[in-house]
Amino acid sequence: MESISVVGVDLAKNMIQLHAVDAVGKVILKKAVRRSGFLAFFANLPCCLIGMEACSSSHYWARELTKLGHQVKLMAPQFVKPYVKSNKNDANDAEAICEAVTRPSMRFVAQKSQEQQALLLIHRERDGAVRDRTALINRIRATLAEFGVAVPVGPWRLNKWFAQEFSAHCAHLPETLQRHILRMKARLTLLESEITAYDQEIDSLSKINPLCQKLERVPGIGRLTASALVASIGSGKEFDSGRQLSAWLGLVPKQHSSGGKSKLLGISKRGDSYLRRLFIHGARAVYRHLNPKRKLTTWLNELSCRAHKNVVIVALANKLARIAWSLLAKDQEYVETI
Repeated sequence: MESISVVGVDLAKNMIQLHAVDAVGKVILKKAVRRSGFLAFFANLPCCLIGMEACSSSHYWARELTKLGHQVKLMAPQFVKPYVKSNKNDANDAEAICEAVTRPSMRFVAQKSQEQQALLLIHRERDGAVRDRTALINRIRATLAEFGVAVPVGPWRLNKWFAQEFSAHCAHLPETLQRHILRMKARLTLLESEITAYDQEIDSLSKINPLCQKLERVPGIGRLTASALVASIGSGKEFDSGRQLSAWLGLVPKQHSSGGKSKLLGISKRGDSYLRRLFIHGARAVYRHLNPKRKLTTWLNELSCRAHKNVVIVALANKLARIAWSLLAKDQEYVETI
């Protein structure tokens, strides 16, 4: 056991597969341990390099193993897959992880703190509540449309319609449908209160985080984008450049090049779709309200002359992501150029 240098860990709910090698790559151990004895096993090992896929519970185990003195590195599952030699099973996956973590060109995922994970979960729950609200509003509009009642689009307009016009249509609707619509409206009110509570929680956490406050000074980066980005990448030092962050967000062109011929397609849309959507929405807001005094406006106007509006918005989102990386990784302050 003292000669173990690298351990590949394939996480699971109950049985966790291990694959350990020494400094020259000789296999020392192939073993499956129960979840309850996982930490006890590594507590008896000398400090070594541990590789895991960035998946459910991986950040928790990474924090616990780091406390024991081990060096833990997390990798995206798609980067581990090429190292699986044969059929997929837990033992082969652990071996592939052990091999991949030692590659000098491997890209690793930053280990998240408890605070980062908690903030991200609030963002996920808020996003889920917004989707549920949209689905419920669509069902309300579709239900009333079956009886010839046209309802305006959007949460704010729908609430206004309920307050001003719903009672006028009640006389023409069956009582069963009226009760059904009122129950749906009650669920909608509950969802909106949950979204408001999530917004307040995110606001309070953003106000005490200096990294979020730094990012919010950038036009196009609001409280949601700033807090979600800080919760996802922390200081951003896992990325070597702003372009790597943009590529991780899926905001760079996808390539299909061969034989010296370079062919660029649309954006790759890889990585975190939630963060990418927030950056694009922020860029769209900047594009709609252009300030003629900013130097950025000149660049946007020139780009708009030769590209579609949506292309310009994505290009601006790419630029915002690179600016955000510079502020986080290089500890810089945003200076408005006018």
